[in-house]
Amino acid sequence: MFSLAGKKALVVGVANDSSIAYGVAKSLKAQGADLAITYFNEKAEKYVRPLAEELGAEIIMPLNVEHDDQLDAVFAEITEKWGCLDTLVHSIAFCPKEDLQGRVIDTSRAGFGVAMDISVHSFVRMVHRAEPLMPQGGTCMTVSFYGAAKVVENYNIMGPVKSALESVTRYMAAELGPKGISVHALSPGPLRTRAASGIGHFDELLENAAQAAPTHQLATIEDVGAYAAFLASQEAFNITGSVHHIDGGYHIVG
Repeated sequence: MFSLAGKKALVVGVANDSSIAYGVAKSLKAQGADLAITYFNEKAEKYVRPLAEELGAEIIMPLNVEHDDQLDAVFAEITEKWGCLDTLVHSIAFCPKEDLQGRVIDTSRAGFGVAMDISVHSFVRMVHRAEPLMPQGGTCMTVSFYGAAKVVENYNIMGPVKSALESVTRYMAAELGPKGISVHALSPGPLRTRAASGIGHFDELLENAAQAAPTHQLATIEDVGAYAAFLASQEAFNITGSVHHIDGGYHIVG
């Protein structure tokens, strides 16, 4: 139905083969896209590089978004090797454990700042750098969660953080729409990823979500990847600024 042949895609957030970012990268590659994949640090590289090589990624680089020099280096390499970028996938979030597992009202100033910087403003920084590489238009995506709109037990401070992420998605979509650049937030239901392991009572959240969803099934990284690949296609050029729920209908009953 659609093809991404010749399209250039940067995927940030692959940690292992259970990562949402990995599911997205697989689907982009399956539709013909050329990939750039980043890894967090040397420790993560041994898990990420084999996956990136398996997908034939043309660019594999370190990226800790707290370091602007690393972010600049990634986009410089994309500029030199490809000269353009069609798709940006931002699938990273972080909050210090002591703040993540405590009440919102008890969140430290430092913890709140770190969570917002890594989970939200890093997406803004990436889109800012991607914009000049998308003169013919493009697609930027991030990953949110239902806890941005409703209170989800034990999701705690990441709820307000993801709410901010969805808000910047809408504002950037409005700003970049005239240039043909779409901006999206993908919102899967709970998935068993490494990032989610820090959330308290997560197994219980998974079980409750599966029971509540109309399909009685949790989304998979392949489900998210397939949806993301469509959004990256020309056929989705007139869709932007939305939160896309990929969760078996969990969001309509939760």
